[in-house]
Amino acid sequence: MKRIFILAILAPVLILSSCEHKTEVKEEESSFLVISPVQRDTIIYKEYVGQVQSANHIELRSQEKGYLEKIYVDEGQYVNKGQLMFKIMPTIYQAELEKAKAEMNFAEIEYNNTKSLSDNNIVSPNELAMNKAKLNQAKAAVSLAQAHLNFTDIRAPFGGIMDRFQKRLGSLIDEGELITTLSDNSKMWVYFNVPEVEYLNYIKSSKTKGKQNVLLQMANGELFDIQGVVETIEADFNNENGNIAFRATFPNPKGILRHGETGNIQLPVLLKGAILIPQKATFDVLDKKYVYIVDEHNVLKAKEIKIAEEMPHLYVVAAGLSKNDKILADGLGKVKNNEHIKYEIVSFEKELTELNNLHAE
Repeated sequence: MKRIFILAILAPVLILSSCEHKTEVKEEESSFLVISPVQRDTIIYKEYVGQVQSANHIELRSQEKGYLEKIYVDEGQYVNKGQLMFKIMPTIYQAELEKAKAEMNFAEIEYNNTKSLSDNNIVSPNELAMNKAKLNQAKAAVSLAQAHLNFTDIRAPFGGIMDRFQKRLGSLIDEGELITTLSDNSKMWVYFNVPEVEYLNYIKSSKTKGKQNVLLQMANGELFDIQGVVETIEADFNNENGNIAFRATFPNPKGILRHGETGNIQLPVLLKGAILIPQKATFDVLDKKYVYIVDEHNVLKAKEIKIAEEMPHLYVVAAGLSKNDKILADGLGKVKNNEHIKYEIVSFEKELTELNNLHAE
């Protein structure tokens, strides 16, 4: 009976202690840091995967059939405009040129004889005209044979860097067969795909700003040291993914960028009056994000917020906070909802400086 009496007394106490309507007060309160969100015009950078291509990248193909007789350059070498790179065995084409020249000489002698006879009214003007036509035909054959011979010398159409050879010395090359590629890397094009909504925002802002400068983050994480400019947008959207391709142009005087590289384009976007908070001042419950707001009684209240954008160490808040709110900046794992705390207010700039210094170490 005594045990039953004790349980009867404890039962109401347990029920009352389980109720969370009352504000909890921490027995040994610590001092926490509290900040207010800051509202300011902010530039964020939208990132897009980019494909780097040379503004002038071509395939070098043979215009004649024959054996690759000589190679004057090497893979990866810079060549100047007009520099001789390859020679296809010219023997046959040289013989064809000599034959065409001989036929032209014969036609020229025949024409001169006919002209002399025509001047003395021995042959008709029509016969002279026919011989003239034969001479012109022979001259055209010489020009064609000379062109074929010239095509056995493959020269650089512009200054650039040689790529890997597809054919080796002595290879039999067919007409039109690929030998290598040539890239002029002094100016690079970077293509990147933009979703439709962001395309519309870009078009709206570009009408007032003009051409947009962009940054290129290379594969090693470093930024390319020269800004690029968005110069053109393709005509059509890709119906499969809803994106449209942009093209940014980057000067490349040091030749760091090469055709076929990848990187991330960083497109600056201005957010007017953005609400900013430190990322570390938030916590997650399932798929939602929360902060602890300190009310007028110094009591913590968990509040859901919506994130618009993410920046280094910071979030841009879309909804749920104002610049007049006070939020818990640290120690989120040591407190709980409806808890009374002591706190110290710190400036947003000081907190941001400490975050930058911490991540720089």
